[in-house]
Amino acid sequence: MAGVARLRLLQLSTVLRPSLLAAHNVRCHGAASAVTARVKRHMCSAPAYKHILIEKKGEVGNVGLITLNRPKALNALCDALMQEVQQALEDFDSDPSIGAIVLTGSEKAFAAGADIKDMQNKGFIDCFGGNFLSTSWDSVSKVKKPTIAAVNGYALGGGCEVAMMCDIILAGEKAKFGQPEIIIGTIPGAGGTQRLVKAIGKSRAMQMCLTGDMITAQQANAWGLVSSVHPPDQLLDEAIRLGEKISQHSKVIVAMCKESVNNSFELPLSEGLHFEKRLFHCTFATKDRREGMTAFVEKRKPNFTDS
Repeated sequence: MAGVARLRLLQLSTVLRPSLLAAHNVRCHGAASAVTARVKRHMCSAPAYKHILIEKKGEVGNVGLITLNRPKALNALCDALMQEVQQALEDFDSDPSIGAIVLTGSEKAFAAGADIKDMQNKGFIDCFGGNFLSTSWDSVSKVKKPTIAAVNGYALGGGCEVAMMCDIILAGEKAKFGQPEIIIGTIPGAGGTQRLVKAIGKSRAMQMCLTGDMITAQQANAWGLVSSVHPPDQLLDEAIRLGEKISQHSKVIVAMCKESVNNSFELPLSEGLHFEKRLFHCTFATKDRREGMTAFVEKRKPNFTDS
């Protein structure tokens, strides 16, 4: 574990050398128009996607919005939908104009679980040999930019798991969360038994997974699963406002902060503290750290260049 942490820090410190940062910026700015055009092609082609909708939101279009769009199936998750989510995430993640990504569903359902019709005839060889619920299903947790789940209605099974893959969860007042897989003779397979424990503790997670019971948005908030609860018709606006606020900061520093927080779930405390300290040191190789501190001393708003 310690070796892995040191390797990550060595790789990161190498990437953040000023000379390499300058070269990185040249590449990024040179490719910006191509990346933006790629995203626009997805957004403007009709239909760009079959199971999701994508938009750029916020006053300056710096928040990517992905809306799950299978209303007749209560946004039940299937391979085709998750492959589209993966593609949209990759596009937004590589778009230099985007600082945060919001993932949402409908007012009735964020996602009511994995599509059982898609799963019922699968056998062990299909699942094990094909590594079912991997790759595109894990894509939400692989994004470098901050992700915000805006959850209205049901977030059950895979829906709850996808929400937990996001960095922040905001819930509508009528949202319900649950891991009901036990009811249909299986267990969570996309992180439910792992992330739920880290979010709300072993006893509560065990109770949810063993009974299949749902919890309300208010319970989820009290237990620490979600950050805040909002009226359903205000939820998406709140998520976008949060995304805009995050997007105001240096993207390179935001990415480092996100990585450090996420590593708290992977590393022992001593290793996590060491990793955090080294990332903190790495910020001093960036122009944005200098600009941020200079702006503070000069009592002005910083002009971050994501470098």
